[in-house]
Amino acid sequence: MATTHDPTHAHGTPDRRALGQRGEDVAVEHLAARGLVVLDRNWRCREGELDLVAADGHRLVVAEVKTRSGTGYGLPAEAVTAAKAGRIRRLAQRWLAARHAAGGSGFDEVRFDVVAVLLAPGTPPRVEHYEGAF
Repeated sequence: MATTHDPTHAHGTPDRRALGQRGEDVAVEHLAARGLVVLDRNWRCREGELDLVAADGHRLVVAEVKTRSGTGYGLPAEAVTAAKAGRIRRLAQRWLAARHAAGGSGFDEVRFDVVAVLLAPGTPPRVEHYEGAF
């Protein structure tokens, strides 16, 4: 008897990474269409990673991208917990410090967004952008 397995839900598999990459591509297009300039994508330091860092005029926007292929595990935005939001805030401070050390910043404020992308098979991507989510 044959069994089926949806590899997009297996933690760490290439299909899951590809889904996340595709979701980030959709999020970049979404932000650019709204006039934001993406400065960094998948910025890493020893403490973690920021999905997208963008400029909205003199405002820095740090966007956490959550992608799902269905709603069986909840909506994408529900995956951003208070602990994760705190870690993203700390990483944003590291990003700003690294940029300042490199000779620039120029941002008056920082906004933390969540871009939720639903990539359900057979349908166009659905994007929900939560500005100032945390």
